[in-house]
Amino acid sequence: MTEHLVEPDVPRDLNAFIAGLPKAELHVHHVGSASPRIVSELAARHPDSRVPTDPEALVDYFTFTDFAHFVEVYLSVVELIRTPEDVRLLTYEVARDMARQQVRYAELTITPYSSTRRGIDERAFMDAIEDARKAAEADFGTVLRWCFDIPGEAGLESAEETARLATDDRLRPEGLVSFGLGGPEIGVARPQFKPYFDRAIAAGLHSVPHAGETTGPQTVWDALTHLRAERIGHGTSSAQDPKLLAHLAERRIPLEVCPTSNIATRAVRTLDEHPIKEFTRAGVLVTINSDDPPMFGTDLNNEYAVAARLLGLDERGLADLAKNAVEASFLDEPGKAAIRDEIDRYTATWLAS
Repeated sequence: MTEHLVEPDVPRDLNAFIAGLPKAELHVHHVGSASPRIVSELAARHPDSRVPTDPEALVDYFTFTDFAHFVEVYLSVVELIRTPEDVRLLTYEVARDMARQQVRYAELTITPYSSTRRGIDERAFMDAIEDARKAAEADFGTVLRWCFDIPGEAGLESAEETARLATDDRLRPEGLVSFGLGGPEIGVARPQFKPYFDRAIAAGLHSVPHAGETTGPQTVWDALTHLRAERIGHGTSSAQDPKLLAHLAERRIPLEVCPTSNIATRAVRTLDEHPIKEFTRAGVLVTINSDDPPMFGTDLNNEYAVAARLLGLDERGLADLAKNAVEASFLDEPGKAAIRDEIDRYTATWLAS
């Protein structure tokens, strides 16, 4: 949908393999996954918004000049989510789109503060995402889990509210597995969020902050040291620090890599300059993700095709990449084993045909 999308030059049969490959996705945002059809429907429901109601007009609307512009546009779409019915519709339809791409398991990043501060009742919000989660698993077979993330641009007030919603046993949804930090990194130091991550970790949640997307490798170190990150969202600038790459590889701390997103937000200039090659050469566990797919004119299948071109992967290499995401997920071991086995069976059948 955006001018930044570069169609990967991979063989047609490899694209067909990717389309049927069972997958897990670990870095994909709730509102940012709203398809043009759903964004248009929500904009029509709320005509006071500046978001276009015409899906074609969204092409230009979702063309970003830089990361700050992306955040501005993203927040305008967030403004369209105003009722529990909006929340439920969005969540269920995101799962539908994932299922079409053979996504078996996804950890969807949700920013509850963005909805509760706009007046959606917190209990109604939790009920809406959980109802959609259960319906999606029953209808599509896609298992959803939640990461509640702090919108860094909203400051410590949002951190307090997100931590409360994530750790209150009366509110915490069954599908919640992790705690994150998103939004702009410039001017939003990671260490200030340590008390909120400490609370979330004490409550049994995993730590998965964004870091090193638009700032240097020190932000990644801060996320590891102060927020006890178990995975890093993006981590793009990690390639600038060999010691950091070695640390990530040795500790098996995965990076949630989103290639097209990094081009669209100007975090990386071109796909050929993307550091994914440096990550893999250093032995870092790399997972492939779509981030905010409709906004970036991509989807998870396309991101796998991009990775195949950049890394020179064949079918077996792509299957291993898909298994990286399963390994890095917070799914239980029987669930991981089931998806790994399905990937292996699919690959063996494909190569034998």
